[in-house]
Amino acid sequence: MSIHCHSLQTNGPGLYDFTAAADAFLRDQVVHEGLLTVFVRHTSCSLVIQENADPDVQRDLNAFFKRLVPSADHASMSWLRHTTEGADDMPAHIKAALTQTSIGIPVMDGQMALGTWQGIYLFEHRDRPHRREVVLHLSA
Repeated sequence: MSIHCHSLQTNGPGLYDFTAAADAFLRDQVVHEGLLTVFVRHTSCSLVIQENADPDVQRDLNAFFKRLVPSADHASMSWLRHTTEGADDMPAHIKAALTQTSIGIPVMDGQMALGTWQGIYLFEHRDRPHRREVVLHLSA
């Protein structure tokens, strides 16, 4: 069993590829089969496993979530109460609730059992830059 906290800088909304950091963590381990748990320690961003080949997929996902949950200053969001941290904060919490903050990935032969076109992404939902902490936990 091993655990590591990784820091990741974001620069606004979007998907930030985290696959290489998870691969690097696994290379330092002696466990060849197990479960890698990836957990983000924040409530206004999330984690997704998504296609890593076509960047249009990431752009479309970001655009979809922006349309699904607009900024708090949009007329359709006038019902929100939590607005003290900015117009992007409560929508970011909603987006995080719709996705996930933890992902479990099987490890086989010391590598993540991701599909050919899959990558791990931190999905930033806030407008301004943030330093995010992602915890990696490998259990055998």
